Amino acid sequence: MATQYKNLVDGKMIDAGSTFEVVNPATEEVIGLVPACGKDELDQAVAAARRAFKTWRKTSMDERRNAIKAIAGAINENSEELYRLLTAEQGKPHQQAKGEIMGAAYMAATQAELDLEDELVQDNEKESIRTRRVPVGVVGGIVPWNFPVSMAIQKIVPAMLSGCTIVLKPSPFTPLTTLRLAELIADKVPAGVVNIITGEDSLGPLITEHPDIDKITFTGSTATGKKIMEGAAGDLKRITLELGGNDASIVMPDADVEKVAEQLFWASFTNAGQICIAAKRVYIHEDIYDDLSAAIAEYAKGVTVGDGSQQGTGVGPIQNRKQYERVLELIQDAKDKGYKFLTGGDTDPSGTGYFVPLTILDNPPEDARIVAEEQFGPVMPLMKFSTEEEVIERANASEYGLAGAVWTKDEDKGVEIAEQLETGTVWINQFLKLTPHTPFAGHKQSGFGAEYGKEGLLEFTYPQVIMLKKNAAV
Repeated sequence: MATQYKNLVDGKMIDAGSTFEVVNPATEEVIGLVPACGKDELDQAVAAARRAFKTWRKTSMDERRNAIKAIAGAINENSEELYRLLTAEQGKPHQQAKGEIMGAAYMAATQAELDLEDELVQDNEKESIRTRRVPVGVVGGIVPWNFPVSMAIQKIVPAMLSGCTIVLKPSPFTPLTTLRLAELIADKVPAGVVNIITGEDSLGPLITEHPDIDKITFTGSTATGKKIMEGAAGDLKRITLELGGNDASIVMPDADVEKVAEQLFWASFTNAGQICIAAKRVYIHEDIYDDLSAAIAEYAKGVTVGDGSQQGTGVGPIQNRKQYERVLELIQDAKDKGYKFLTGGDTDPSGTGYFVPLTILDNPPEDARIVAEEQFGPVMPLMKFSTEEEVIERANASEYGLAGAVWTKDEDKGVEIAEQLETGTVWINQFLKLTPHTPFAGHKQSGFGAEYGKEGLLEFTYPQVIMLKKNAAV
């Protein structure tokens, strides 16, 4: 029997009038029932957040840090329960799920140490001028299904630390671990500061357009991000959008084929490729293309696709049927166009679970859908290039600009190429690394604003300038 979960509103775990089902993507079994919230439940949560904001905004940074560290502690203390539940609803293998859970705890505890210092602009015998940061107000957070816990934390923590309160909506596909976390922190955070409510897709626009929400922070597709900008425009809500990517990896001819093969594989196939910053276009210099493409394909043969809860699984299922069908459509399009496959290509949608074989394509053209579009699945197109100038132009020829990577033994050359890529993050000889101290921000249609680091924290504040004229005769 599926477990029934509750929402966190005003410090209490509550139900809604109706529920919807959450499915395990590996088995297609219903594993949870969660509240299906609408306008009334949202109004209740926003009202609680608004009440709490009046007092939370006045708290000291130490008080805020202590509450955030209590959340981090709750995650650490219950990590095994949380990562097993995360695998059940999201599909990723236990080891990767554990990495997300422990990473969320680390990010929370580390970002809690950030500060919002006043800046003294001028101070003389005539005048004192300082700039301070004040909280925006009530935040509406909307979280995706690929990294539901880490993305929830990445919205909750800066909101709390800045003095804001938050109403968070998990994805309807992966709300269970977040709701279990809500239970664990209900008595660790003042009532109304963090509210977590679930609903289907119709709840998102209600949050975006709610007149008593001051800021939206969203992670998801570029198409949905554009709709959020439209919805937030009515009352000029502040927004932070972390959107899609079609990230290019560039492998120079001096790269170590055997070492890079394994790293490139996981840069593309971690979490079944369902990562906005995954390597989705891999450009390999023609001098090593044949050797490296063969090495990646050979490595893929030793990786098991299956239920993430089973020992030995390296890559789990696609998280939901809609995305599963889209990935199958892209693979079928590549087959119909006659592109060459090094691995994969044969899919069977009649089986149980949303499993896609590891799929590696051999040098498809730039205008192939599998190259031009963000796959968000276990599909890896490998392309051949001849010159540095050519590959930089090809890598930048995208509406997206989230992240990218360069692989070379020549570190100076790696930096030189990285500085020419039109993306917010570029890795050199590494991949998929984010830190709590540096901003994560997309260029072009990959985002608006920043997350992580001091820049991410400032997104939840307004600047306020205090000017004092000294010794004034009034």
